[in-house]
Amino acid sequence: MKQKLTTALMLIFGILVADIITKRWALEALSHGGTVEGPFGLPLTLAFNKGIAFGLDVPDAGRWLLIVASVLVVGMLTVMFRHARPTDWIRLSSLSLVAAGALGNLIDRVRWERGVVDFIGPINLGFMQWPIFNIADMAITVGAGLLALTMWRDGSARTAPVAGPAKAAAGEPAE
Repeated sequence: MKQKLTTALMLIFGILVADIITKRWALEALSHGGTVEGPFGLPLTLAFNKGIAFGLDVPDAGRWLLIVASVLVVGMLTVMFRHARPTDWIRLSSLSLVAAGALGNLIDRVRWERGVVDFIGPINLGFMQWPIFNIADMAITVGAGLLALTMWRDGSARTAPVAGPAKAAAGEPAE
């Protein structure tokens, strides 16, 4: 338990530091309101997201609802982390990534009413503009994807037929 907790805390801390530093940079460097070209040609535009993923709006009391929801999500992730096998590093990492992203965006929601600081994008995909996001959003997205894969893997393992000892010894397939 100690090793998995140490690894998780290091990952969460690293993501949070990167998220806080890049948001602070964005507030200073992009406050003019325009878009600049960043590394790898990524457009960088300062935006404040009071809603949820992809800029979806929430009711007027949304800030407080999202703060409570974020705390509940982090609590749920903690329970899932405690129940994860110590050797399942993909699951442990995915839970840590989602928690780090949730905490990074929670910090913005708690500290001011302007919303979460987003600054990467919008990205023109040719058929749509990908919404503006931040480091915390990337951690949530990657972590959620990995978590879904591990849950699918575990669900597949539980439902796969298993040959009984007698049938397996006889070379017969499982039913």
